[in-house]
Amino acid sequence: MPDIFNSILNGTTGLGTFLICIISSVIFGILISIVYILTHRKESYSQSYVMSIIMLPGIVSLIILLINDTSKALGLAGAFSLVRFRSVPGDPKDIAYIFFSMAVGVSCGLGYIAFAVIFIIILSAFILVLNTIKYGAPKTSSMTLKITVPENLNYQGLFDNVLNANTVSWRLKRVKTVDFGTLFDLVYSIELKNDVDQKKFIDSIRTLNGNLNVTLILYKYDDQIYAK
Repeated sequence: MPDIFNSILNGTTGLGTFLICIISSVIFGILISIVYILTHRKESYSQSYVMSIIMLPGIVSLIILLINDTSKALGLAGAFSLVRFRSVPGDPKDIAYIFFSMAVGVSCGLGYIAFAVIFIIILSAFILVLNTIKYGAPKTSSMTLKITVPENLNYQGLFDNVLNANTVSWRLKRVKTVDFGTLFDLVYSIELKNDVDQKKFIDSIRTLNGNLNVTLILYKYDDQIYAK
């Protein structure tokens, strides 16, 4: 690998070196995308993001190969790769994958392909192990609960026993009349225990609210429950 590195620094990069660096970076991007998919099997993710992970190492490698000044190349590559996250909220883990891909692209662009392989193997192994053992996962799920009750039902204290049995903590956030005052919507913020059967939890509430609507939703989507 030192020969590749020296040829890049001396501006004498040939077609063979160029192809080795770019093809390697694309292959490594595919490997990183596989790790990302494996760690997001139970979560939602977009195909465009997966494709971005594959493309990014090759793009960074090309920039470094074409610009002899490494510091300028890194600055330009960083600006290109992170521009998406300036206006769009992103999961910190997703941003970390961007840096993962960038680091691999830099290694390939500088000719340290063997180091890139070792780096991918070590970091991917750690990511998969930590994801498997659910390292750092909370014991509760922060959720929003919306319960609809008829106007003639006294809701104060009605659901306390059910909430106390199935949550670590809860708080009534909002009470709103709907359907010309014939119904009330109660909105709670709750910390639901992870071992709770959500269907049984909802069914126990339905027995108390006259079998009207009950909505249970994650905090990051809780703005959707207010839409009518």
